[in-house]
Amino acid sequence: MNWRVVFFDLDDTLYPPSCGVWPAIGERIQAYVVDRLGVTYDEATQLRRSYFEKYGTTLNGLWHLHSIDPSDYLEFVHAVPLETMIHPDPDLKSMLQALRQKRVVFTNATREHAERVLACLGISSEIDAIVDLFALEMANKPETIAYERALKLAGEVDPRRCVLVDDLPRNLAPARAMGMTTVLVGPERQNGAADVRIERITDLTQALPGLVARDDR
Repeated sequence: MNWRVVFFDLDDTLYPPSCGVWPAIGERIQAYVVDRLGVTYDEATQLRRSYFEKYGTTLNGLWHLHSIDPSDYLEFVHAVPLETMIHPDPDLKSMLQALRQKRVVFTNATREHAERVLACLGISSEIDAIVDLFALEMANKPETIAYERALKLAGEVDPRRCVLVDDLPRNLAPARAMGMTTVLVGPERQNGAADVRIERITDLTQALPGLVARDDR
């Protein structure tokens, strides 16, 4: 397959969950919900679960139902010490350099958070574009419109020419339905949502050798 774009999820995909970034962000999300909505810790947990299931993210639930300012929320929850949690990954850098396709970060987070993560990993120069929540006009994975907008922003019209790499099966399923090749990073929990599963991001080109082998079909 002559793929032209590889979309990469950001958190827990370009770096492993063992870095502890998402739990740290999750604690700040919890604190934000408790403080801004005036609810108990347990109530905040229930609301987060409900919003995640219905809206794809806690933020979109807060935005739709409570008129929370997305910028205020995102600035607060992303204020974690990434520089002490994520470190340069030379193997990831080499793998990205070998790709012939456009390399695009496709995230429900912000450009600023993505840029910090990429800098910590030492791969800023290996990413061609960042598609963040604001570029998506507040649509987020797994909403189909988020994928449609990501394609447009990447300058691609044919989802069959794209690969999506993500750590969440629910984010891969819509992309697969559109015709993208999907890659799950992490434990075996895909339930048929992905075409390929890899343990770590640096296994990508081994799983899909066509990303680096020339194919003019």
